Amino acid sequence: MSEKYWVPAIERTNLVLSLIASEPGKHRLIDISKSLNINKSTMFSLLYTLETLGWIIKEKGDTYSIGPTLGGYSAAYFNNFNILESFHKEAFQSVKRINETIQLGTLHGTNIVYLAKEESDSRVRLVTDPGMQFPAHATAIGKIQLTQYSYDEFYSLYANKELEQPTPYTVNNMDELWEEIEAAKQRGYICEEQEAALGFYCVSAPIYNYENKLLYGISFTMMESGWKTKKEKAIEEIIDLARRLSR
Repeated sequence: MSEKYWVPAIERTNLVLSLIASEPGKHRLIDISKSLNINKSTMFSLLYTLETLGWIIKEKGDTYSIGPTLGGYSAAYFNNFNILESFHKEAFQSVKRINETIQLGTLHGTNIVYLAKEESDSRVRLVTDPGMQFPAHATAIGKIQLTQYSYDEFYSLYANKELEQPTPYTVNNMDELWEEIEAAKQRGYICEEQEAALGFYCVSAPIYNYENKLLYGISFTMMESGWKTKKEKAIEEIIDLARRLSR
């Protein structure tokens, strides 16, 4: 595109948001300023404006994460796709059979972006709402989508990144994570036990488009009591649901 129509301020904003989205809660004003080579006074004004608009939020320690306004925009964007209509229709039937919550998500870099969920009758409510992001390696729904990558693509994706641990059970070793992904490729599903949040267990399967490209993941999430009694049925159901949505 011609530089005649280029707006530098929007480009800077995009760079800032991309950095914060890629590593939420990691960077302070000075870190972002140095990383993007933007002076501190300009960066202060930019961050202040974005925070006021709700595009970003300031965390403890003066670091930044993506805010609710962008989360709402993300949800609105994904509402354009027929996958959401199909998800709610098909997932409703699966929830009736298993009586556990099902979530739909898509991979964005090394994060999972939650798109929708169909809740069960359980009194326990998940805090993951549409538009929210979470480290992919810590979730079944994220790991199953990492199966689309080759060995080299996987290690390139995580180059210079640490595997943070939301819980003591979260995998924090790249080689172990790759082994899990390879096993999931063979099985067609993956389980995760208390890696994203203590007390919660998940099983996820992939959704493909007509070109056999992996686009989304779906997962059952439940407490330990449900996991002990429903695990095998939940695995069968989530695989079947993924097949229905892929069609």
